[in-house]
Amino acid sequence: MGSLESGIPSKRDSSAAAGRWGRQQQPFLQRNRSRLSRFFLFKKFSYIQLICTMCVFFFFVVLFQILLPGLVVLDKSDKPPSRRNSKKELLLPPDLAVFKEKGVFDFGEDVRLEPTKLLMKFQRDTQTSSDDGFNLTSTQRFGFRKPKLALVFADLLADPEQMKMVTVSNALLEIGYAIEVYSLEDGPVHGVWQQMGVSVTILETKHPPSSCVIDWLTYDGVIVNSLEARSMFTCFMQEPFKSLPLVWVINEKTLAVRSRQYNSTGHTELLTDWKKIFSRASVVVFHDYLLPILYSEFDAGNFYVIPGSPEEAWKAKTLDFPRKDDIVISIVGSQFLYKGQWLEHALLLQALRPLFSGYNSESYYSHLKIIVVGGESASNYSVAIETISQNLTYPKDAVKHVSVAGNVDNILESSDLVIYGSFLEEQSFPEILMKAMALGKPIVAPDLLNIKIHVDDRVTGYLFPKKNLEVLLQTVLEVITEGKISPLARNIGLMGKAAVKDMMAPETIEGYAVLLENILKLSSEVASPKNVLTVPPKLREGWSWHLFEALMNASPDNRTARSYEFIANVERRWNHTSGEAMKFGVVNDDSFVYEIWEDERYLQVTNSKKRQEDEELKGRALQYHGTWEEVYKNAKRADRSKNDLHERDEGELLRTGQPLCIYEPYFGEGTWSFLHEYPLYRGVGMSVKGKRTGMDDIDASSRLPLFNNPYYRDALGDFGAFFAISNKIDRLHRNAWIGFQSWRATARKESLSRIAENALLNAIRTRKHGDALYFWIRMDKDPRNPLQKPFWSFCDSINAGNCRFAFNETLKKMYSVKNLDSLPPMPEDGDTWSVMQSWALPTRSFLEFVMFSRMFVDSLDAHMYEEHHRTNRCYLSLTKDKHCYSRLLELLVNVWAYHSARRIVYVDPATGLMQEQHIQKNRRGKMWVQWFQYTTLKTMDEDLAEEADSDRRVGHWIWPWTGEVVWRGSLEKERQRKNVEKEEKKKRSKDKLNRMRNRNSRQKVIGKYVKPPPENETVAGNSTL
Repeated sequence: MGSLESGIPSKRDSSAAAGRWGRQQQPFLQRNRSRLSRFFLFKKFSYIQLICTMCVFFFFVVLFQILLPGLVVLDKSDKPPSRRNSKKELLLPPDLAVFKEKGVFDFGEDVRLEPTKLLMKFQRDTQTSSDDGFNLTSTQRFGFRKPKLALVFADLLADPEQMKMVTVSNALLEIGYAIEVYSLEDGPVHGVWQQMGVSVTILETKHPPSSCVIDWLTYDGVIVNSLEARSMFTCFMQEPFKSLPLVWVINEKTLAVRSRQYNSTGHTELLTDWKKIFSRASVVVFHDYLLPILYSEFDAGNFYVIPGSPEEAWKAKTLDFPRKDDIVISIVGSQFLYKGQWLEHALLLQALRPLFSGYNSESYYSHLKIIVVGGESASNYSVAIETISQNLTYPKDAVKHVSVAGNVDNILESSDLVIYGSFLEEQSFPEILMKAMALGKPIVAPDLLNIKIHVDDRVTGYLFPKKNLEVLLQTVLEVITEGKISPLARNIGLMGKAAVKDMMAPETIEGYAVLLENILKLSSEVASPKNVLTVPPKLREGWSWHLFEALMNASPDNRTARSYEFIANVERRWNHTSGEAMKFGVVNDDSFVYEIWEDERYLQVTNSKKRQEDEELKGRALQYHGTWEEVYKNAKRADRSKNDLHERDEGELLRTGQPLCIYEPYFGEGTWSFLHEYPLYRGVGMSVKGKRTGMDDIDASSRLPLFNNPYYRDALGDFGAFFAISNKIDRLHRNAWIGFQSWRATARKESLSRIAENALLNAIRTRKHGDALYFWIRMDKDPRNPLQKPFWSFCDSINAGNCRFAFNETLKKMYSVKNLDSLPPMPEDGDTWSVMQSWALPTRSFLEFVMFSRMFVDSLDAHMYEEHHRTNRCYLSLTKDKHCYSRLLELLVNVWAYHSARRIVYVDPATGLMQEQHIQKNRRGKMWVQWFQYTTLKTMDEDLAEEADSDRRVGHWIWPWTGEVVWRGSLEKERQRKNVEKEEKKKRSKDKLNRMRNRNSRQKVIGKYVKPPPENETVAGNSTL
């Protein structure tokens, strides 16, 4: 080293001051350079040579470190390694730690799937359900019925996924679920489900996929299996099924592979449609942790992994392997690719090098082969493995590399020993080890956490300490003795094959049970399922192989090929419907996507308007132009009769002569297939978006602006249709009787048959029962009431135990009563009551019921609105519920009809037979007639109308928005307003006539005209003179 005083000589002269400044400000220039540095700085040295020299240098450094003994840092502590530092401490020598810090070595520590959004949502819902938040009363679960699940399959062919769902369903049935199966196609597993006592429904293919033929609201949740069932999502993406909890189980990689082609071609239409479907599912479930990464483009924050599948054991069950002379050792690894994988393989090859210690001797066994499985096919990983084997002095062709994209199954079949060479702590048992064990191959694996759980050392496989690779060599020498696999190793391989047959089954069952417990929002009449640990071990600790033994040969040959064919069919349908060369499938397999349909409808509307304008212009050009007096008379006549000039379609004309019109409230396109289309019925659309096109349906929001508010549209449900119809009913309904029927009655096949309709119409015409309430859906046969509880008990069960409390508080506020010790009695006399808003009444009685209902809803809303609107929770439900009022209002008509002394008659919806319920003479002394009589209700209604007309009420008040505001004062004001308008009209007419008279009066004569005499008379006069 030179003196610290001396500096570097400069090529240019500089002053001493400048030199001193430079030495003070840049002390690192005060050192003399070495010869090598002066050579690089001042000689003509090529930078390419420099780069090559550095590469060779680092290669020999790495090679030197590989060849050193004792490469592994040992940690003798018994504490489990942390997630972040376990891989670095596990394999990396201290000299190579700097490369790990710089990112040269990546051991996949960050490759983890954490469904953060779902877990946070589950935690939030759990905290919400544990804290009621109600100060007035507590909620209660009754558990009168089991939670219901619907399983939807594309087909019922025998395959591993059917076995998995059968196993899971057996456990779910055991803990208290009720399950029904739906499938697009039939198959041999139909009998397996029936043997379990599960009903199976094959959906008819004649129905288009866009039509909903099942009332999915009957179920608490739906599980859809496989991509091939995507056509069912057309129904689930429509109201009122959008909010139904839905689990989509995806087991195929086909869509993930094909989506890469869609991206490369720049066509995003199919991706958009698939993303809509993925976002509709509440949870998308995969059976391993690689699939969520492959489907990451479709991730809507709802991906979830429940590891476990009998697929590998299923595929290997009937395989037979030919005998061979070579001994093949396969080194496999994680299904994830990371940069540090080559170092793991190098360490294993170094540990196995003593197997070839007799390489140059006569006793060397030349039939031993090592196959390294890993890396990508497009990379130069094969060159790296070959270089490492040469540097470790392996014999030529003794080590071979095969990429992960290769046929790994064939390699495992030809292997005699499988070594798991990845030290990545995965989140579940490695799938490739399951394949090897299912093939009966003895395995050697590090003692990672998820491997130790399922593999018993020297019983079902071999384990070696992950921090001591010397044990690996000893284990392999025990397995391979005298140039062949030892009998003990073969027995261990067979034991592993038996163990993998039922591996991961308990985790899968528990995973689905926990998932359903978190996503299902069970109503108060539904019983909570039991803990999954209560399932008998026979059902929980293995797959249901005994149910599929006879169906193994009936399974499809290649499920993956079927999946690719399905996606290809979707693409062909898109090509056919779109007319373009590069278009792909849509959500609805038999129709355009929604955007294309909107464009088509817009074009149709535009063409229709243009056609009407052309016809109108043509008519104007040909019409007769009358005088101004005729135009004035025609305009006045049209103004007088403008309210009577609306056109009526055929259905309205047919309904005019009927004594009864039944209205069917509905919300969303998913209900269209359950609505009737003949004149006795008329739809009531609760929302403009889901209104049927081409039908004479009523728009509830246009008749009553209250339903433009989604809060009340959801809270009231079908009950809101009563308010919409009763508002200015004379303009809409001119029939003597009025009826209502829920679309769900048709879905449950409990709607009126033609025979029952005729029987009801005859009873109305003949006034058989007078002023009566006819209903046709019984409370004692409702699926929510399997124990046939009485009225108030049933009402409590569907309203979290607070029906009586809500009725009591509402009636006290409605009638301004401070203390109300009891509720209106609803007797238990063996008869039944009406449910699901399906009944008929005289129109006059219906208006009386609406008058009572408006005041009841107003008092109920005043009692519950603030809490429910702010938190979306009410004490009539155990969970957040936007339909808070609807279940209570569903039974209100029974209370009103009973205590207003009206006859209640049940009509059998199939036969039309009628039976009176709660006979009037038996009600004497039990009815609260004074509370429900017309005069009392009318007085209360007028008081509210006067208050609304005076604008004295301040704050939230729903009553004026539920219908007309009418009282004596308002009638007088209306009469005065009409008189004022009449007087103003007379004055305008008089002023107009005066203006016309003034305009038509003749002008006064300015002077008198004197007619000149004829010429002959003038001449005669002159002559006389």
